[in-house]
Amino acid sequence: MGNLFGKKKQSRVTEQDKAILQLKQQRDKLRQYQKKIHLQLEKERQLAKQLLKDGKKEKALLLLKKKRYQEQLLDKTETQISNLERMVQDLEFAQIEKKVIDGLKVGNECLKKMHELMSIEEVERIMDETQDAIEYQRQIDDMLAGSLSQEDEDAVLAELEAITQGDVELPEVPSEPLPEVPKAAEKKPGLLLHLISLAESADPTFSSP
Repeated sequence: MGNLFGKKKQSRVTEQDKAILQLKQQRDKLRQYQKKIHLQLEKERQLAKQLLKDGKKEKALLLLKKKRYQEQLLDKTETQISNLERMVQDLEFAQIEKKVIDGLKVGNECLKKMHELMSIEEVERIMDETQDAIEYQRQIDDMLAGSLSQEDEDAVLAELEAITQGDVELPEVPSEPLPEVPKAAEKKPGLLLHLISLAESADPTFSSP
């Protein structure tokens, strides 16, 4: 008929989980045994008192010896419970450590794959290209804004400081008015040219000096 119910699901309970469960069950049984012994010890103590009242000293002594032996067993039981609890804690912590190691293993594998996709040379190339792009954009911004370079800014500030301190000598403006040109001198060149033109038209052999 084949497998009608499909493949059996794998149990998520590990061997460590089973071991921890068994240890806890043993610890709980020992604690129950402790409670039982405590109740029995109290009963035997009361019974020993009653025997002493009845004058049965030998039976009371025998009962107290038995009680003492059970108290020693109780101490051993407490030690066994402590050992079981320590073992449970160690196993649970070991499970946590295993999960941490598994997580680190997965993380390392992911990092290796990422490093294969992007080498150090590739990162350096991308960083260089990014820096070049930033510098290029800055130059474009400076040109669009019409801003001066740092060298130009320093030169302007130095010139301003020099002017403030009086180190730069500017040309002096003349205090006296400029001499006026005589009106006759201004018209003379025009009259002379007119006379020469008339002389040339009357005598072709005339040449102007």
